[in-house]
Amino acid sequence: MIRSCLLAAAAGAALAQPVSAAPTDPLSIQESFRIGTSGVRCTAQLRPLDPKLQGMFDRGYAIVCRDAAAPVGSLYALKGGDQARLADADRRCDAPKAAEVPGLAEVSAQDCEGADKLNYRTYSVTRGGTLYASQGLTGYDSALKLGLASIVTDRPADGEVQVAVTAAGDPAAFARVQAGALDPEGALSEAYARNNSGSYAEAAEFFQTLYERTAGSDDAPRATEYLANQGLQQSNLGNVPAADAAFAEAEQRGAADDPIAGRLLRNYRAIHQMNQRRPAEALQELDRKVAAVDRYSQEAISGAEITPQLAQEINRTNAALNRTGGLDTRLTPFERAQILDAQAEQLRGIALRMQRRYPEALQLLERADRDFAAVRQGRVISTAFMRADAMAEAGLVREMTGNPGAAESALKNAIALLETNYPQSAALLQAKSRLAAFYARQNRADEAMKLYQEVVADSERVPGAAAAVRQALAPYFALLASRSASDPAAAGAMFAANQVFVRPGVAQTQAVLARELSEGDDEAAMLFREAVNQSREVVRQSGDVAQLAAANPAEGSDAAKTLAAARDKLATLEREQTALQSRLSKYPRYRVLSPQTLTLADLQKILKPGEAYYQLRLVGEDAYAVFATPDRAQAVKLDLTAAQLGDTVAKLRDTIVTVDNGQFVTLPFDVVRARQLYRTMFDPLGPTPLKGVTHLIVEPDGPLLQLPPTLLVTDQAGVDAYETRIAKPGADKFDMRGVAWLGRDREVTTAVSARSFTDVRQIAPSTGKRAYLGLGDNAPPFTAATFLSTGGPARGECDWPLETWSHPISAAELQFARTAIGGTQSTIMTGQDFSDTAVEHLPDLRDYRVLHFATHGLVTAPRPQCPARPALLTSFGGQGSDGLLSFKEVFDLKLDADYVILSACDTAGMATIKETREAGVATGGNYALDGLVRAFVGAGARGVIASHWPVPDDYDATKRLITGMFSAPPGTPAGQALREAQVKLMDDANTSHPYYWAAFAIVGDAERPLLQK
Repeated sequence: MIRSCLLAAAAGAALAQPVSAAPTDPLSIQESFRIGTSGVRCTAQLRPLDPKLQGMFDRGYAIVCRDAAAPVGSLYALKGGDQARLADADRRCDAPKAAEVPGLAEVSAQDCEGADKLNYRTYSVTRGGTLYASQGLTGYDSALKLGLASIVTDRPADGEVQVAVTAAGDPAAFARVQAGALDPEGALSEAYARNNSGSYAEAAEFFQTLYERTAGSDDAPRATEYLANQGLQQSNLGNVPAADAAFAEAEQRGAADDPIAGRLLRNYRAIHQMNQRRPAEALQELDRKVAAVDRYSQEAISGAEITPQLAQEINRTNAALNRTGGLDTRLTPFERAQILDAQAEQLRGIALRMQRRYPEALQLLERADRDFAAVRQGRVISTAFMRADAMAEAGLVREMTGNPGAAESALKNAIALLETNYPQSAALLQAKSRLAAFYARQNRADEAMKLYQEVVADSERVPGAAAAVRQALAPYFALLASRSASDPAAAGAMFAANQVFVRPGVAQTQAVLARELSEGDDEAAMLFREAVNQSREVVRQSGDVAQLAAANPAEGSDAAKTLAAARDKLATLEREQTALQSRLSKYPRYRVLSPQTLTLADLQKILKPGEAYYQLRLVGEDAYAVFATPDRAQAVKLDLTAAQLGDTVAKLRDTIVTVDNGQFVTLPFDVVRARQLYRTMFDPLGPTPLKGVTHLIVEPDGPLLQLPPTLLVTDQAGVDAYETRIAKPGADKFDMRGVAWLGRDREVTTAVSARSFTDVRQIAPSTGKRAYLGLGDNAPPFTAATFLSTGGPARGECDWPLETWSHPISAAELQFARTAIGGTQSTIMTGQDFSDTAVEHLPDLRDYRVLHFATHGLVTAPRPQCPARPALLTSFGGQGSDGLLSFKEVFDLKLDADYVILSACDTAGMATIKETREAGVATGGNYALDGLVRAFVGAGARGVIASHWPVPDDYDATKRLITGMFSAPPGTPAGQALREAQVKLMDDANTSHPYYWAAFAIVGDAERPLLQK
């Protein structure tokens, strides 16, 4: 991403000149501020158009809190002290009474009930002729108190915000709510502030919200500005296609014709090229012609220092500050063009540095800094992020040209500048990472280690930091691996750093499930689930609004009316979701923030004797592993690149199952490659790392998410014997008996993060009254003509052909499971009873502890031009049935299951980001296991047993596996039951190839019993 290594502004002697420090400004001139200093993140967002404001000295703020889809309250400073101005006509209120608010005296409180039957509270106090008040939902009481104390004292009030959180959202989702609470000018200011501080995902949400607001308007320059910025954020996040699309749309809508938007698009496209390590193409982008701007088009205002709060970025016209009595400190179009042209020079310097043309690069960087400084005598502090990046970039040039002293000085100056202007920001952590990397290159390892540890520790507390710093940590991992043998703390430090990296979305979904069931499945858990489901409805509706807004309907058109109705529906859903969050706050267990990270010592405490945790992490192209048992831990660098791992996994999978002329084909398994991958992963840990390990928890990364670890080979003797045997004429290459598979002697769990594994392990068992529900053996469809006449949805080119439903999977394994468990405790649904609509409306679905689907899984697209939409194939049901249980529909099920078994094709695959958002899930996507596995976890499954490839019917292999699992005595861990069934297939010549026995992986905790006693 550009901010981690590219975006810079100046170098040389010019950078030695001091930049004015921004004072700590009072809250009264800030557009947003955090409420409290710890706990759930809530912020106050300036709302200058609030109807309760009457004069220019009145101030109003919306209070927005994490996981609440709408503002939860308001803050006011009203000149004149008229209490009647706080009244709401639709609320019935009790008489005011004295209240205690830390740090304030003579505060009164008033409780009210709204027409919506919700409870509200108002705190108020008068100081110096001004009435200060906080109003909002009673469930957000701590935020109301701290917010009031903050606006009265005009500084942040210390304290913890204790309100309900579900963990269903993330900082980006919270940013979208914040953006919606601000007027367009304030939102634009905050959007640039987040970009400048390195919080790209949050900035993307702000710009997306702003762009949606322009739908139907004729404000083309603003729309193109938002699109260009949206493209930049997507580029910084590594989403190249999304960035290309946003830039193309901005150009199509006339960005090049506007002198400011055209310069933005030029610069951002150059950054986009450099994010892809293409400096030559970046230089071509910077040669684009842009429209001229009239120097005297707006009178410049000079002499006033422009703080980040008063002019957050170069593209802002801040009318909001005028409404709050602040100075009109707007940059003129000419000044904005000056800064953008200086940035273009800076970007040329970076591109030349990437081409190792150091003298030219330094010259351009110095010129850019002089040009920045020429705008208002260098007092535009909102460009501090550019100058800080410039210092770091210049430091790199100095280092490359043999001047480490000057390099260190430049890097430290960059940190100092950001500490002054962007404290507690992702940009500051990036700058510290750069200095730490410099120390590592200069063999100053202790200094590098100390600084990197500080960055990792701060990354959880700084919104958006993880995305910004993770690629900057590569030198840290190398240092830790080199010290592992001599430094006992190295493994713990690498384990902590590993958690900065993005994990599959199923990890976050497991965390939500664990939070829901933290004290059992009671009334509070049901309310929690209702709040989560309502949050998903908000995400879905937001997606609908975005799609309608993207068409930019003409004002007054039917499409514009549809968009307005969709926005109204979204506002209603947001209010309903926020009300649920408020009700949830009465349960203390949901007012406690769940830690997002875990220490290695904490992980070791939950590991049982005989268990080991193997954590793989890809850092750039390098691979690292942390291996932990209850009493020891190691951190190592693997002799493996990400590309090599991808190639190895692909070749192994090709020998398991591949497609040839439309048919699945299995080849002799590449046992030599499987042995080599095992040695690459485990040999650095010592001669016998798995000795005594009976349960191995593997946290894979990258391509390894697509491969079950059970098929790795732990011993060379079996490989040698196999190769000797198949060298003989007529030998059966598919007979792989005698190979020492990793899964032969131990249970294996697939974990998606250490935090989520710990969470899942601690969830209480299902309280379902019945043991088992088996579903499968779909009914073949009607003819196409008959099907269409029954009210089914019309078939499109991206729908699966009806022939797909004509080969149902036998219900034999379902029948066996029911027999093994006992008919009174189990049910099966087959044939016409097994339809998507029947499953969705099953009233007692939560009563079953195990759900078992034996059907076809559809994880690819029916045609190359169509999107992949993971689903389970069912019978066709009633009106509107499509014969599929989709990702979204699975997520909507209400389960209380110990396990869901997916005896279907490749159910461990992914769902796209688009499919994930359509299901109302705001995070994750595009990872293996983020498809049907995640959907069933979201529905309420503690564990999922899913397949990595199309499961075979030959030799009754899948039936034998499944029936073997259910033959185990109640109370047997699922991992043990699966392993014992797999061993029987390993020992059969016909089914000893991994294709037959290795497809299934247990996601969750394999120690959890499949069947309760």
